[in-house]
Amino acid sequence: MKKIITGLFIALFSIGTVSAEIGLSIGVSGQMGLFAASGTETDRGTHGTTTGGNELNSESDYLGAGWASIFVEKTLGERFFFGLDYVPSALETEEKQDVKIDYSGVGGVITSTSTNRYSVDFEDMTSLYVGVKLGEALYVKAGTMTVDVITNDVLGTGSTYGNTDMDGTMFGIGMNKTFDNGLFARVEGTYMEWDGASVTSANGVNTMAIDNLDGVSGKISVGKTF
Repeated sequence: MKKIITGLFIALFSIGTVSAEIGLSIGVSGQMGLFAASGTETDRGTHGTTTGGNELNSESDYLGAGWASIFVEKTLGERFFFGLDYVPSALETEEKQDVKIDYSGVGGVITSTSTNRYSVDFEDMTSLYVGVKLGEALYVKAGTMTVDVITNDVLGTGSTYGNTDMDGTMFGIGMNKTFDNGLFARVEGTYMEWDGASVTSANGVNTMAIDNLDGVSGKISVGKTF
């Protein structure tokens, strides 16, 4: 990751002004975000950790994260542009755990307990967006996002969760300053909203779902337009 960013910076600041402008921009961004998330784990039926119907464990939390990305954009005329933004490193969540209690008989006598530990990594987050310039510096943009959801888990049953992916939408507003040599700097605020996703354990007993994930972020970008 550091080598990619360093190499891109060297390329950006060492290339001279191109005589024929092609309207292509490349750059790097640093971003900080705050997200509201809620999820549910379902433990189905009587199989050693429940005594009756499905057991549900729901949790909501606020998550802070920081990440870097690289992007490329193409302008269309004087006002419109479209681009792709890619996050090469994973966004990791903190490990959570819950304890499952095994009961036996009517009235419930505890016979054993087991602990589930799990965390989620969000990998290869990619955004495709279109934007419009509202003046000399102000712009707005909107687009779609996709990310791979990688589960890291240790279940008391000995089973494991699979991986999945998740889609979302984003809306941003920002200010852009372009210099005479084609270099530019930006500040941007973004709202992101992700669709839900769920994964089922290999033994078909447990299901973990991301019911809601949305948040806001602030971004600083530098790049060069050719």
